[in-house]
Amino acid sequence: MTYRSGFACFVGRPNAGKSTLTNALIGTKVAITSSRPQTTRHAIRGIVHRDDAQLVVVDTPGLHKPRTLLGERLNDLVRETYAGVDVICFCVTADDKLGPGDRFIAAELAQVRTPVIAVVTKTDKVGKQQVGEQLLAISQLHDWEDVVPTSAVDGFQVEYLADLLVSKLPEGPALYPDGELTDEPEQVLAAEMIREAVLEGVRDELPHSIAVTIEEMLPRGDRPADKPLLDVYALIHVERDSQKAIVLGKGGTRLRDVGTTARKQIETLLGTPIYLDLRVTVAKDWQRDPKQLKKLGF
Repeated sequence: MTYRSGFACFVGRPNAGKSTLTNALIGTKVAITSSRPQTTRHAIRGIVHRDDAQLVVVDTPGLHKPRTLLGERLNDLVRETYAGVDVICFCVTADDKLGPGDRFIAAELAQVRTPVIAVVTKTDKVGKQQVGEQLLAISQLHDWEDVVPTSAVDGFQVEYLADLLVSKLPEGPALYPDGELTDEPEQVLAAEMIREAVLEGVRDELPHSIAVTIEEMLPRGDRPADKPLLDVYALIHVERDSQKAIVLGKGGTRLRDVGTTARKQIETLLGTPIYLDLRVTVAKDWQRDPKQLKKLGF
């Protein structure tokens, strides 16, 4: 049996279903998902282990027209990522007509030498006719390697897409140890889970203004071996005092809810009980400040 290994990445507009599809392929949550556009900020790598292959899926931020230095850096990150993979998935949603943003990305991907598969996501949201129309519309943009309709929610064609991606990988040995699902540092994943919990808590226009850093993550020293506890100290960075008030909520209630949600997610991720200490701090206009962006990991 031929064994293949390599990298695939998902590219598309913000909110094109890339993170949900990444998680569906891997079978567990490694990328944060949210109903807000622009939630992915890092190229998160998830690893699919199969008998015949190891497929490393890279979820990227949405390509968009940048309005800030952060936006420009995220776009650069997407381009760097797809320049170094074996196959690219160009994602568009079934429930949204193709727009200028999709055409812009399609034109960019039409120039690359790497095989590009067009993927129509979220097919569970619309009828067969609309899916068919979207498949036709995306096919007319370029002569893609293949065009595949999928739904991460009900699993429609997720396995088929995995087979297709594996067929495009070069022959080679496994790149990661068996059982490893991501090569992201635990601190990065924990910070992302806190950010996701904040995003779901705020109905206002805050997605871009929130960053999370883990200041410290260390086992509590005075605990017996059979009852470990991990102390996690995290900072939520916003750009203005008014945003800080939104994240805190009345009497700190929203922040407490965020803490409860994030703590459960992080405990599942790390497989150990944690104590989560969350603070909110104002980093004025951090998205436009090169020094602050560097400090926050961009």
